[in-house]
Amino acid sequence: MNTSDGTGTPDTTPDADGLLAEQLLRLTRRLHRIQKQHLEPVGITPAQSRLLRTVAHYDRPPRMADLAERLEVVPRAVTSLVDGLEAAGRVRRVPDPTNRRVIRIELTDPGRATLRALRSARRAAAEDILAPLTVEQREVLGGLLSALVDHVPERRC
Repeated sequence: MNTSDGTGTPDTTPDADGLLAEQLLRLTRRLHRIQKQHLEPVGITPAQSRLLRTVAHYDRPPRMADLAERLEVVPRAVTSLVDGLEAAGRVRRVPDPTNRRVIRIELTDPGRATLRALRSARRAAAEDILAPLTVEQREVLGGLLSALVDHVPERRC
């Protein structure tokens, strides 16, 4: 039994951190749902969208291992995503010019067009989510989210 005063009386105070965590989880789910709705007309999954944006981030076509590391997934997951994007003509596998055993992933013109459509879809999804907030509230939220995303917790033994 949770007690706050050591008397054995149940602690009935709300768990503010737990409530906040639940709100963040609900917001994340809502964001994914809205994003998925906006991505559907583009004909791409959220995971494929993330991979396509990641490929575009590199100065030169990345290796599959680079993508797996950047996306923090197993290489097999990248292979499946690349297979789907390649079948749709959005990326292509190309040999590395310095090592024929290495395959790099390159954006195609349809892939670049898809990225433009994705940017529009993401903006529309963000606008749906942020619609209730004023400009000032959006700025505050952006600062708070940056603080959470950029925070590196101490490693404890």
